[in-house]
Amino acid sequence: MADMTPAGATVDAVMAELAGLEDPKARAVNERHGDDHGVNLGKLRALAKRLKTQQDLACRLWETDDTAARLLALLICRPKAFGRDELDSMLREARTPKVHDWLVNYVVKKSPHAEELRVAWSADPDPVVASAGWALTTDRVAKKPEGLDLGGLLDVVEAEMKDAPDRLQWAMNHCLAQIGIEHAQHRARALDIGERLEVLKDYPTSPGCTSPFAPVWITEMVRRQA
Repeated sequence: MADMTPAGATVDAVMAELAGLEDPKARAVNERHGDDHGVNLGKLRALAKRLKTQQDLACRLWETDDTAARLLALLICRPKAFGRDELDSMLREARTPKVHDWLVNYVVKKSPHAEELRVAWSADPDPVVASAGWALTTDRVAKKPEGLDLGGLLDVVEAEMKDAPDRLQWAMNHCLAQIGIEHAQHRARALDIGERLEVLKDYPTSPGCTSPFAPVWITEMVRRQA
């Protein structure tokens, strides 16, 4: 068997192990969400834990353009090692929703270039790229709102969210909810925008889960904080 210790891992060995983890049922479920891989994410994380952080291997796995390999790369990379332009290129190459989400949440948010990319991506004409900018903005709304124009963000959401493409709409809606949850002075307006636009009002929600419809989401999270 190939040496899969951190020092001995090769791209070929890792790709072979990923192939061995392929599950047709998992692939069928993932493909319904636009993700073309069949590896159980728990097993993927276990493999990443075994490999530990390996920036060079992560870069080579990313270059395979294989979704499972890219997800693994994002778990074993060193987020602060990527340059701004590298991260921008990676986002535009991401292809699948899960790779896009993990790249933003596990790598870009930890990067010293996060704020510069947040501003650039939010204004990008590509709605998928713009959705990443909004995801970073939502993170700032929750963790570091100083300097953000929250009223201005609500203006944009009010004007553009209703007709935005799905991924961008989802990201804008998350930002709307986060503003309403975290900032009491903007809560009434956030609730009003959500009620009027009715975005995700009829989204199917599993029992025990909170609806992504902003007024419901805001009200429930504020109740839990009380």
